[in-house]
Amino acid sequence: MDRGSRQSIMRWVVRDVLVHEPALRAWLKRTAGPSDIEDVIQESFYRISNLKDVSHIRSGRAYLFTTARMIILERVRRSKIVSIDTIAELEKLQIPIDAASPEDEAISRNYLEKINSIIDDLPDRCRKVFRMRKIEGLSQREVATRLGLAEHTVENDVAKGLSLILKTLTDGEQHAETSLEIMGTHERKWLSTGNQ
Repeated sequence: MDRGSRQSIMRWVVRDVLVHEPALRAWLKRTAGPSDIEDVIQESFYRISNLKDVSHIRSGRAYLFTTARMIILERVRRSKIVSIDTIAELEKLQIPIDAASPEDEAISRNYLEKINSIIDDLPDRCRKVFRMRKIEGLSQREVATRLGLAEHTVENDVAKGLSLILKTLTDGEQHAETSLEIMGTHERKWLSTGNQ
């Protein structure tokens, strides 16, 4: 695959797939085990970003959810013991409808801006490597040559970048959930004191 095609695919992944990560995470919280969520998300992005062609894909969102669903099914098939609850959950696995509301589109734009901001905050070399490899679509060897690095350093920096991005997103989500819980506690206290 030539560099232009790789860049085009990575732009598509960022524009049409990565923005649906919050919705995927919410869906996985209802359908997958808590310990599997990060693995399924990372594996989904990995598989999609390594596609040779995306012209056949009409909806990045549907493709992302389908990929995640297939990963979950593969894990169930490989496991030696499958609980009844897991089987029941698998029967409920439905891919959310594709039509995005204006609110969903606004959330997606905000999420993309957030991801770009997180990438901007990565350590300098890590940020350069991550952008060149995952957004510009350069090969590991091309990035290593341009920056004068060993190929394994490029690989490690990409993994580090992705890990930091996911950690920042997860920490932000946990902070928001904690804030909502605190707000709920304060509201209950306020209501219980008769301040209605």
